[in-house]
Amino acid sequence: MSADFTAAELDAIRSDFPILSRLGRGGAPIAYLDASATSQKPACVIDAEADFYRRSNGAVHRGTHLLGDEATDAFESARGTLASFVGGAPDEIVWTKNATEAINLVAVSMGNASQGLGGTQSAALRVGPGDRIVCTRAEHHANIVPWQQLCERTGAELAWLDLTPDGRIDLETLSVITPNTRLVAFTHVSNVTGAVSPVADVTAAARGVGALVLLDTCQSSAHMPLDLSTLDVDFAVFSSHKMLGPTGAGALWARRSLLAAMPPVLTGGSMIEWVTMEESTFMAPPERFEAGSQPVAQIAAWSQALRYMSTLGMDRIEAHEHALTRMMLDGISSIDGIKVLGPKTDVDRIGVVAFAVEGVHPHDVGQFMDSVDVAVRVGHHCAIPLHTFFQVRSSARASVAPTTTVEEIERLVDGLAQVRGFFGQ
Repeated sequence: MSADFTAAELDAIRSDFPILSRLGRGGAPIAYLDASATSQKPACVIDAEADFYRRSNGAVHRGTHLLGDEATDAFESARGTLASFVGGAPDEIVWTKNATEAINLVAVSMGNASQGLGGTQSAALRVGPGDRIVCTRAEHHANIVPWQQLCERTGAELAWLDLTPDGRIDLETLSVITPNTRLVAFTHVSNVTGAVSPVADVTAAARGVGALVLLDTCQSSAHMPLDLSTLDVDFAVFSSHKMLGPTGAGALWARRSLLAAMPPVLTGGSMIEWVTMEESTFMAPPERFEAGSQPVAQIAAWSQALRYMSTLGMDRIEAHEHALTRMMLDGISSIDGIKVLGPKTDVDRIGVVAFAVEGVHPHDVGQFMDSVDVAVRVGHHCAIPLHTFFQVRSSARASVAPTTTVEEIERLVDGLAQVRGFFGQ
């Protein structure tokens, strides 16, 4: 693993993020430890979105004038930037408004294929009675509910990999990936436990029965190097706002052959080849899946965010956050009455730490921490089944970013040490 950022480098990085100068309700600079919910944005990303509107705003693929050409170039060149960042090809990138839409795109397209849309070309994507979709108990709702809906529509069944007591995927439950499994969908990193999934083991089990694989990278793609060419998955989903980019943009990566086989989900302008009053034909991927107006300014700014992270170095971001993860786990675990949800060590784990404070509701924990100007997430984090597994209804969660400092982790730990006493526990 590469070296952590030096103090001077970290100061320079932090100076790129205007929001880090904000003072909280208590009068101190806000220690923003909620990056896994949404990341903060460097000035270059904010400027890129504003500059697009100031200089190049136009409809993509719809004109030959200068602004239209510039908008189209920004839109399409961003495909190459994201593809390079994740180890794919530009024509394997489909723009969506978020990762949730990307997962739903796959699920609904499979449902359409199961109804006969797409003809014989889409046969490999069909599911029905007797078939199985597999996810894990560690998933965000966005990687559970679409598959539940697909199973309801098609008569397939949903099964799931279970977890070890510390919240990691239990490889002893790989047997749920049976010969009738058509797709295995799982998270690269849990947004509650921070545990890195054993991708090679799960994909090997899926390949052994001929199943497709979808990987949710929302909690990994901004925190570690990512190379889809070595992960052996068929689909992967991304969210701009988790990756120092704007909200309102996401992406699906899929193998080119699968995109060609998938029936469209949204139909209308921009995705058609030809239309008569009787029938329509559709463009080749990725345009087939990009009906209507797209978040072009946000995509252009996301591209800038990817370049920014590449300049920092994903291996160095990982090293920096790994050191903070160890510090955060050690500090939180040392406080009486706090239960960490997930692995207690930093091995195969990133800096996402959810915890339950004995006798104190997570929302009260969050409000107390806000009073000392430390921002954490509270709730079930869109992962109710995982919280049920840990026998809690909800939790508080702290998470790190490339900008996080040792002093901010110390403020988190100091604040948490006061919570139970403040509430009379």
